[in-house]
Amino acid sequence: MIDLRSDTVTRPGRAMLEAMMTAPVGDDVYGDDPTVNALQRYAADLSGKEAALL
Repeated sequence: MIDLRSDTVTRPGRAMLEAMMTAPVGDDVYGDDPTVNALQRYAADLSGKEAALL
């Protein structure tokens, strides 16, 4: 059974755990998180805007 009620009842699989452990991280408040920066750039490009904040 797959339980999709909430992220608090699901368990990450091996691939998700690996992604979490190897993801580059930084402080998004200071613009130092490459994952957040890439997501914001993608959202800006997708919406045709100069910048995006998530």
